[in-house]
Amino acid sequence: MLIHVRYFAALREALGAEALIDASGLATVGALRDRLIACGPDHARLLGRDRAVRCALDQRLCDDDAPLRDGAEVAFFPPVTGG
Repeated sequence: MLIHVRYFAALREALGAEALIDASGLATVGALRDRLIACGPDHARLLGRDRAVRCALDQRLCDDDAPLRDGAEVAFFPPVTGG
């Protein structure tokens, strides 16, 4: 199962704009995040569970329990503040 992962704002600057991830065996966005955290120190620092990171599945905000499907797009971004 291939998932298109996109990063925005500071995450994009550190991790790049996007990646195609083999998510075989992963059922949820939270499981995908955990796999990405394990990719290395930059991923762990920026996507760690202690970090405020928002997720979107196919351009809709979602929680960690959102189910993945082949070809889905998952985006990660820091919380946005307005003024």
